[in-house]
Amino acid sequence: MVQREIQAVEISCFIQATEDEEKVREAIARTLAIQQTPEEEDLEGHFGNSIVHLKWHLTGEQAWTSFQILISLLGKDGRKEIMRELHAYLDDHGALYIRLNKQTLVSGIASFSSSDPIRVRVKPRSFMMKGPPHQFYERIMEGVPG
Repeated sequence: MVQREIQAVEISCFIQATEDEEKVREAIARTLAIQQTPEEEDLEGHFGNSIVHLKWHLTGEQAWTSFQILISLLGKDGRKEIMRELHAYLDDHGALYIRLNKQTLVSGIASFSSSDPIRVRVKPRSFMMKGPPHQFYERIMEGVPG
């Protein structure tokens, strides 16, 4: 089995009681080609309202496929923004953090958002980075169409 540069992708979001949970869940899975069922945690909001926390933990080919789809959906402008401000999207271990607009993703469009986002954490295989994160992400994004 070939090891890809991406070790894991974690996707998570909170769904408020006023949102259609099934619609959001299906949109995320469909848009990012996720084949597994998410972990689900029932929470309670400040005023007693129901909140559901969904989390998918993808590894192997599934992580690589979802990452490529995400980068493709962001298009050239999204990739440029990530690369231009890469330090703001990375942690100390080279993991990439992207926050997507939940409402536009339901429509099949990926755009950045910091308010009520879908959080995506991309964990690279550190031994495959071969250089600084900027070069690594530039290299793996350049081969993705979009």
